[in-house]
Amino acid sequence: MQRSQINAILRDVDTFLRAQQFYLPPFAHWSPQDWTTRVDAAREIVDRKLGWDITDFGRGDYAHYGLALFTLRNGDPMALATGTGKLYAEKILIIAVGQDNPLHFHWRKTEDIINRGGGDLVLELYAATDDDGLSPGDVTVTTDGLRRMVPAGGRVTLPPGESITIPPRLYHRFWADGSGVLAGEVSLVNDDQTDNRFYEPNGRFPTIEEDEPPLYLLCSDYARYLQ
Repeated sequence: MQRSQINAILRDVDTFLRAQQFYLPPFAHWSPQDWTTRVDAAREIVDRKLGWDITDFGRGDYAHYGLALFTLRNGDPMALATGTGKLYAEKILIIAVGQDNPLHFHWRKTEDIINRGGGDLVLELYAATDDDGLSPGDVTVTTDGLRRMVPAGGRVTLPPGESITIPPRLYHRFWADGSGVLAGEVSLVNDDQTDNRFYEPNGRFPTIEEDEPPLYLLCSDYARYLQ
């Protein structure tokens, strides 16, 4: 992806979030220059990869296969072994109409995906087989605490305010219907390096062509810009 494209996406997302009256923490709008004087105090932001995350899943077609995310809070995966500390994560996801999120599951993470506003959020679901294929069997999920059965490849539609719980090894993909969606994600500690299993090979973080300076740093920029 080109940095100019990422910057344009960030501006569009800012406009959408303001329309939804959803407010981000101050570091969301730090410039790269702001980071230079604050990085020592911001070690948790850097180490836990909080902040902006723009991806086209390595497909080079963000309008059809892409996602804008912001990680608000995240714990340390190593803390899961002790059961103490911050064992949870929270993200927001901004999903444009016509934009798909590739079919995937998580090895360890259970997550609630919540439609926080906008259009309807549609999810397609498959259980995983023992060899990580797509099971032909029905899927049992809960939506806002209510158990329901969905056939393999079936869809669940969440209007604003509704949510679904996605356990580990449940394949899912999602998209917006009607208008863009602001989705929330509340989960176990998030680890995008090791906990994602895509049904088809996909990249997770984009390779960026630096055709202009960053508007805001992405979480994948920290290692490069904050040395």
